[in-house]
Amino acid sequence: MKLKVLIVILMLTAVFSANAQRGVRIGYIDTEYILENIPEYTEATGQLESKVQKWKTEIETSLKGIKQKRETLNNEKALLTKELIEEREEDIFFEEKEILDYQQKRFGPNGDLMIQKRQLMQPVQDQIFQAVQDIAKAKKYDFVFDKSADVVMLYSAERFDMSDLIIRTISRASKRTQAKNKAERRNAKDEDAVIEVNDAQEARQKILDDKKAEREAATAKRKQEILDAREAKKKAAAEKRAKILEDRAKAREEKLKERSGTNDSEETDEKTQDDID
Repeated sequence: MKLKVLIVILMLTAVFSANAQRGVRIGYIDTEYILENIPEYTEATGQLESKVQKWKTEIETSLKGIKQKRETLNNEKALLTKELIEEREEDIFFEEKEILDYQQKRFGPNGDLMIQKRQLMQPVQDQIFQAVQDIAKAKKYDFVFDKSADVVMLYSAERFDMSDLIIRTISRASKRTQAKNKAERRNAKDEDAVIEVNDAQEARQKILDDKKAEREAATAKRKQEILDAREAKKKAAAEKRAKILEDRAKAREEKLKERSGTNDSEETDEKTQDDID
């Protein structure tokens, strides 16, 4: 499924690029990241998690009680009549069924947890969808994908990430909705203007930062090349010096051998002369 979605995206992009006079503008969002940074959602999620833990504790406690009753019944069976045993087993069975029904009511496919999750998610999803629509139209994006959904992101450059912009848009909308008087509404509107200016400044700053990073990378590369050249020269000089020393040592050794040979010859001549005398 994911592969099919990716193929469709690539085909649409190719077709759009072939027919469009300008390049295709593609953006993406990370829904999970956005949700984690919306205070209302994280607060509501925390409250729901507290409920879930309470439900789990209730179920676990009840199931432990059932287990204890079964163990007690097994220990007392020798002292009970068949009718009493069947009666108590039936009571335990119905009690266990009630607990399992309660568990299904809370955690089943159509249980309270799923219902409350949908109720919690739907308003935020609507806000995210609307923010994406507004931003995509305003900034002339051709495609916007969700990184945390089924679309496979083989690569994603950070400059195309709209997640923070979505968070700011939802935050501004929330402030405008909650504004109680003209002053608060005016402040929210002023904040919108400031953020739009900041967005433009961020875009310009991003270009400057990219150029600076390129210059720094080129400078670092050049420095490394100079250092490598120096090291190569040092290594060559050291090798040359070692060769000279080695040649000198060999020459000295050869001279010593020559002298030793001459002395041996002279001693032989003197010995021969002595024998003659």
